[in-house]
Amino acid sequence: MTADIAPFYAIEISRLAHALKDQGRSIIHMEFGQPSTGAPKAALDVAHTVLDTEGMGYWESTPLKQRLAKHYLDSYGVSVDPDRFIITCGASPALVLALSAGFKPGARIALARPGYVAYRNVLRALNMVPLEIPCGPEVRFQLTARALAALDPAPDGVIIASPANPTGTLIAPDELKAIAEVCRDRGIRIVSDEIYHGLTYEALARSLLEHAPDAWVVSSFSKYFSMVGWRLGWCLAPESHLPAARAYVGNLFLTAPSLSQHAGLIALDSRDELDGHVETYRRNRRLLLDALPELGLSHIAPPDGAFYVYADIGHLTDDSLQFCKDLLSDTGVATAPGIDFDPVEGHRFIRFSFAVSTPEVEEALKRLVPWFKSKG
Repeated sequence: MTADIAPFYAIEISRLAHALKDQGRSIIHMEFGQPSTGAPKAALDVAHTVLDTEGMGYWESTPLKQRLAKHYLDSYGVSVDPDRFIITCGASPALVLALSAGFKPGARIALARPGYVAYRNVLRALNMVPLEIPCGPEVRFQLTARALAALDPAPDGVIIASPANPTGTLIAPDELKAIAEVCRDRGIRIVSDEIYHGLTYEALARSLLEHAPDAWVVSSFSKYFSMVGWRLGWCLAPESHLPAARAYVGNLFLTAPSLSQHAGLIALDSRDELDGHVETYRRNRRLLLDALPELGLSHIAPPDGAFYVYADIGHLTDDSLQFCKDLLSDTGVATAPGIDFDPVEGHRFIRFSFAVSTPEVEEALKRLVPWFKSKG
C-alpha cells in the first residue's frame, strides 16, 4: 500500500524563487536552513589532494568514525565505541536508517508538532504511525517528559530534536534527563536528531546520549560544518541494533561519498573558522529579532539555536502558503510556510532562515518592513 506523503512546500517556494531569479529578479533565499558559506578551507584543500591522488570507491572511513567518537567525548563527556557510527549520505538517510532498523512497520512514534516536515512523512513512508503532540509556547514548542508520560498506551518510540526545526528551541538539560527517564521506564526508544548542535546562542546543546546511552542519534555535516552539498552525516546506532543497521545501510545506501568523508575528517578540526560562521548567524539573529516589532510580529518561538525564526502571522492570514508566495512575488524574499511543520496550526505561521549572509539579511529587512506594514 502506497503511503500518503504530503509535499515539502518550502521546495515549492524555492522553485518559484529560482524561476523569478531566472527572469532577472533579485531573490533572497530564506526558505531553507542552508548555510551561505562553504566547507572549511582545510577541508577543501584535502579534497583537492584526494581528487588528484585517489581513485576512491565504496568506503567507510575508520579515521572519521574514531574522530567522531572523540568529538562526543570532548563535547558531551560521552564515551562511544567508534564502531557504533555509521557514516551516511547526510542526516536524511540516517533518519531513514534509524527508523527502519529500530522499529517495525506499524510502530507508533511520538514527535512534537510543530516539527521538521520529514519526520512525519518518513514515518508514513515506512508505514509507521506518527503521533504528533501539540507543543505550544507554554512548553517552548518542545516535547516534555510529562507529555510522554501521559500517552496511553506508550508509543514505541519518540523523535527528539534540540535545537529544533522550525523553532530553534532547546530542551533544557533537566528536561532531557526527565525525558530519558520516562522513556526508559516506559520502554520508549529514542531517536535524537542532533543536526543543529554547534549552532546555539545562549546555552549549549546537550546530547541525549548523556542520559540515554542506547538512543539512536542522527546528525550531519550540513549545518554547523557548512557542508550541505557534500551529503555527509552519521547514524549512531545502539549496540543491540548495530547488525540490523549495518544490513539496512548496506542494502539501501551502500556508503557515503569517499571524497566527503576525507573532507569531513578535516572539517572536525576547523572549529575556529566554523565558529566564525556562528558569529555571523548570531548577528543575523539579532538583526531579525530587533526588526520584529517593525514587522508587527510579536509572537515567535525563542530561537535558542539553529538559524530560524518561527513567527505567528495569524493576524495577517490563515493561509501561510499563499502568504509566502505573495511575499516572494512582491519582495523577492523566499520564506517557508508553517504548514510544512504543523499541518494543524501552521496555516498561521511562517519560518525565516537567517543562515544567509548579513548583507542579505539587511537587504531582506529593507524589503520586508514596508511590505509587512502595508499588510498590517
